[in-house]
Amino acid sequence: MRVVVTLAALGGILALAACSPRVPDSAAGVGIDGDPFAPPPAAGTTINGDPLVPPVRISSESLPLANTPLPTAPRSAASSSTASSYGGSTAASDIAAETRAALQAAGGNSGQAPLEASPSNPAPALIGNPGISDENSFDAVAARQTIESDAERLANQRSQYQQVAPTALPSQTGSRDPNIVKYALSTSHPVGTKIHSRAGINLRSRSARNCAGFQSPDQAQIAFLKAGGPKRDRQALDPDGDGYACSWDPSPYRLAVRGNS
Repeated sequence: MRVVVTLAALGGILALAACSPRVPDSAAGVGIDGDPFAPPPAAGTTINGDPLVPPVRISSESLPLANTPLPTAPRSAASSSTASSYGGSTAASDIAAETRAALQAAGGNSGQAPLEASPSNPAPALIGNPGISDENSFDAVAARQTIESDAERLANQRSQYQQVAPTALPSQTGSRDPNIVKYALSTSHPVGTKIHSRAGINLRSRSARNCAGFQSPDQAQIAFLKAGGPKRDRQALDPDGDGYACSWDPSPYRLAVRGNS
């Protein structure tokens, strides 16, 4: 019984081995089909096998040989670079011919013959350009002017000279507003010094509200003086009684006069 079971197991193993796929040899065709530890083949030995990379298919069309004349059909300037890649004097002659043709066409279109650049060419004439003044050149000025011409020019300038006599300044007209500069110079006490008496209710709040209606302290001082200040203050612009409305300060005007004296 044991012999039958052993034979059956052996037969199953053989069947599985027959059905398993064959693993390809990765070293096939590169000279190591045999023992990997075998010594390398001797020099000059021919190794047979398929190449790893298939050969690239090469076109059967043949390229033109060097120095082969190209067709003489008319070509543009862009095609001349292609012709020069094959070499030869033919490409150079074609470029020269096309260059001459382009110059002739350009000259015909503009109505003027093309200018050939050369170091021996004369300098072009400037039209409508006076150039740099030569008044500082003694030779150039002496060539076109003389002592007599200078005397005549000076006499002409003197005949046109006019001397204007100074006259008195016109009196100031127009606005009759008080002069705050004159008022500032007529005072000497600092800001905050009480000079005039003030009576009323909520003078500080009224002053802050009324002063906000002026664009500058100078305008507030003019309105204050025009309404009877500094003795009277109907609009409550000077609650401390120093004679200066709102935040107006006469110090800058006094310093200006002292600086100029």
